[in-house]
Amino acid sequence: MNELLLGQPVLVTGAASGIGRAVALRLAADGRSLALLDRDTDNLAVAAKEAEAGGAGEVVPLAADVTHAAGVAAALDRAVDALGPLAGLVSAAGILEPGGLADVTPESWQRHLDVNTTGVLTLLQQGAPRLRDGGAIVVISSNAARVPRTGMLAYAASKAATSALARCAGLELAARGIRCNVLEPGSTDTPMQRDLWPDPEAGRRAALEGDPGAFRVGIPLGRIARPEDVAEVAAFLLSDAARHVTLQQLFVDGGASL
Repeated sequence: MNELLLGQPVLVTGAASGIGRAVALRLAADGRSLALLDRDTDNLAVAAKEAEAGGAGEVVPLAADVTHAAGVAAALDRAVDALGPLAGLVSAAGILEPGGLADVTPESWQRHLDVNTTGVLTLLQQGAPRLRDGGAIVVISSNAARVPRTGMLAYAASKAATSALARCAGLELAARGIRCNVLEPGSTDTPMQRDLWPDPEAGRRAALEGDPGAFRVGIPLGRIARPEDVAEVAAFLLSDAARHVTLQQLFVDGGASL
């Protein structure tokens, strides 16, 4: 445990599973105190127990939906009451519903914007006043924000908007010494990714080897990312080792965005 990090609490959204959970557990290993936010209360409770067992300081589970601004604000207040002013924010909540130009529905389009984009905006608007000067923000976006994807129109558009809003917000927050960076993972072994693969082996093979019919290159490193791969980069960006890194969009995709 790093005693110096005990007083530097971080709030993580989407903490019940996938990359958000991996980030929480990685930060727990550093001894960080954590506020973990998700609407999935059952898996959130499991993640909170895992973080406690993994070395975290105090862990505060927060049941909230990022699409509900009042709920996010109330959750942030509970986090600050329990842990003090936050040193970091990690936005990892997100959804992915397949759909291309011909078949994406208005409802699916709106859900992507509500969760993937407006949810991040809400967290930054509500979280920034509760974030101490000199703190750090990491927004989990996607390499689809900059690389066109067939069958992911709403997802890619929402992530592109999210990457842009995070960098604009970071430009404003730099005056307070707050750093704001964006991580853009590619194919990562999470429940959301596996839901895209009715045939898991065929899906994994297509991701690794590429799919010319879908205009996708493969993954040069020859492996699907683990959530922990993304979490390690997030932990670095939240640390003092990245004290001069801000407004960056970092691919974490094994070279798939070449």
